[in-house]
Amino acid sequence: MAGRLTTHVLDTARGRPAAGLAISLWRIGGESRTLLVQLVTNADGRSDAPLLSGEAMQPGEYELVFAAGDYLRASGQISGDNAFLDLIPIRFGIGDAGQHYHVPLLLSPFAYSTYRGS
Repeated sequence: MAGRLTTHVLDTARGRPAAGLAISLWRIGGESRTLLVQLVTNADGRSDAPLLSGEAMQPGEYELVFAAGDYLRASGQISGDNAFLDLIPIRFGIGDAGQHYHVPLLLSPFAYSTYRGS
């Protein structure tokens, strides 16, 4: 099976998927960052396709940036410009490009968590 990178976002405060949340994926190379993918989560809080797969799936360091503040404002959970959580970066490594790496985000207005899922 070919490797792939996937993500999803769950709005734990509302008990549902976080639909409409913008995410960007960056490849990290030393002090530089290269934007690879930008997407908005679907109704299930997921991307419609893997963020990386096939030849694009390479070992290295990556960063997912979740636009939590924009999502929380749009969903009416916070207001104003100074959200406690705004952009949430999650930096992680891919060691084996043949594996499935799943990086979920569990989100509320004042906390988040992540883990390597399956």
